Amino acid sequence: MLKSLRAPFFATVLATTCAAQTPDATLTIQLDKPLHDVSPKLYGLMTEEINYSYDGGIYAEMVRNRTFQDRGSSGTAHWDLVGIGNADATMTVDTTVGPSEALSRSLRLDIAHADQTNQAGARNEGFWGMAVRPNTTYKASFYAKADSSEVGPVTVTLENDNSGSTIATGTSAPLSTEWKRYEVTITAGKVEASVENHLRLTVAHPGKVWLSLVSLFPPTYKNRANGNRTDIMEMLAAMHPKFLRLPGGNYLEGDTIEERFDWKATIGPLVDRPTHRSPWNYQSSDGLGLLEFLEWTEDLKIEPVLAVYAGYSLKGARVPPGPGLASYVDDALDEIEFVTGDATNTKWGAIRAKLGHPAPFPLQYVEIGNEDFFDRSGSYEGRFAQFYKAIKTKYPQLQIIATEPLKKMKPDVQDDHYYKRADDFFRFVKHYDDMDRNGPKIFVGEWATREGSPTTNLGAALGDAAWMTAMERNSDLIVMSSYAPLFVNVNPGGMQWEANLIGYDAMTSYGSPSYYAQAIFAEYLGTAVPTSSLTGGSQRFFYSITRDAAKGVAYLKLVNANSTPQTVKIDLSGAAKIGATGTLVTLSGLNPAETNTISVPTRVVPVKTELKGAGSSFSHTMPPFAIQVLQISMK
Repeated sequence: MLKSLRAPFFATVLATTCAAQTPDATLTIQLDKPLHDVSPKLYGLMTEEINYSYDGGIYAEMVRNRTFQDRGSSGTAHWDLVGIGNADATMTVDTTVGPSEALSRSLRLDIAHADQTNQAGARNEGFWGMAVRPNTTYKASFYAKADSSEVGPVTVTLENDNSGSTIATGTSAPLSTEWKRYEVTITAGKVEASVENHLRLTVAHPGKVWLSLVSLFPPTYKNRANGNRTDIMEMLAAMHPKFLRLPGGNYLEGDTIEERFDWKATIGPLVDRPTHRSPWNYQSSDGLGLLEFLEWTEDLKIEPVLAVYAGYSLKGARVPPGPGLASYVDDALDEIEFVTGDATNTKWGAIRAKLGHPAPFPLQYVEIGNEDFFDRSGSYEGRFAQFYKAIKTKYPQLQIIATEPLKKMKPDVQDDHYYKRADDFFRFVKHYDDMDRNGPKIFVGEWATREGSPTTNLGAALGDAAWMTAMERNSDLIVMSSYAPLFVNVNPGGMQWEANLIGYDAMTSYGSPSYYAQAIFAEYLGTAVPTSSLTGGSQRFFYSITRDAAKGVAYLKLVNANSTPQTVKIDLSGAAKIGATGTLVTLSGLNPAETNTISVPTRVVPVKTELKGAGSSFSHTMPPFAIQVLQISMK
């Protein structure tokens, strides 16, 4: 379909470009003269709790407000009372009792009348619905207690919003008068896939019932308990990332010190995790805790880049360097030990092993804080130095990342962030070309072309691709990069930040044009940057060239952000043989506003074809508004 739509357009453009012809370009590449290596970790992932990225996003939990922390305008948010037939009950949030010290509140049902036919309870709407698929098993669990053992079991039901029909149902063990955890497995049969469903918990006897930590999980990626959504994880795997920067930017700091990502409160049983408010004004369940983040990297076969809290929060609270900061430094050392420590000889390594992961995780980079240039007090350099000294003393092999330029000391790596329009990135591509190579290495830890909503459009992808050619060209200096934000829930109310990479609802997910630009740039990446030069061409024409000598292949990436075709003459030298054919990958569209959506997810996607006519010297014409990769054999 894409070819049939585009072919007439390109033919028309090619036939009418006399009045608006893009100047031809000549690209000369010396494959046997490498300038420098390509960083092996150049492309990775950065994520944080924004746009319902974790709860309501990649974290597979289907129940919203599972610990009853959120309050709605007229009661408990996302929960409603259920009364079947002539059942009679009331529902309130009890702030005095819960299943643990961490979770000290619960949903209380006061049931005046109920029986097997006329049950009473509560229902949860999920994150803008609950995705149900045919022939699929779901794992429900909850903590509960009753005022009498006569209350009996809880019936757990997935029910369709519209028809009220039962999709799947099961029954727990009878309730105790003490808090206990109950599990129920339910299976949907031959039903139509839909998000218009809810979860219902009911009882068939009068009495008082308290509920907390109500949970429903579908099958997860690699069958992880408390795991992630399969579709979104598969999309991340297709990006060919090398690392995950975790646990996030603002999410690390919190609005206040108390609302920071307190990693020790996010490990262990879910019932012992108190949850906390995220900076984007909704409660984080902390189901995605530190160990789950690390298992995320393990499942994708990538490495963590660990950001540690550095004593500054978004609304201005800070801990100055000195004795008051020492406990936060110690906390960071404990965190690193949890990630990397031996399961037998270290305290936090042993705790990690007790939680089910004896093997340590690989770790090379630790970032001190996030965007501390917002700290107008100027305390960051002193705080950084205190963390740096302590970490390097215990872990000299680790590379330490600073979140802003420092005046008195040189960090191993400096984290730079850029959010720009496409035209701004077009003008910014030479930013690192002449930068001092004796300074710190660079981690472009957050960056994006901000055009399009809720996910980016083709114009943003062109800006992104132009910037990625610059990062590849400077990959001796730029050791890592990661786009942000990564995720957005596209339902009304799900977005706090426009222009995101991957969109989803409860059922499906899709990639923006920028997503596909990221994916092909990471997939087709060599190990060294050869010498090259460009003459002619438009101001909106960009390129990068990398080669992989072991594979005998070169990857030429071209970006044409013009509305007219771009012809480029390509001269290759320094290889024993240049293949006459190869692979051509094209990501293009009709205009920069073209995009993908939840209902039309593949309007702009890469198309792979055979590259013909390649050789030591050949001419290639790019279509308008296009990103291309030419994979050329050198053997």
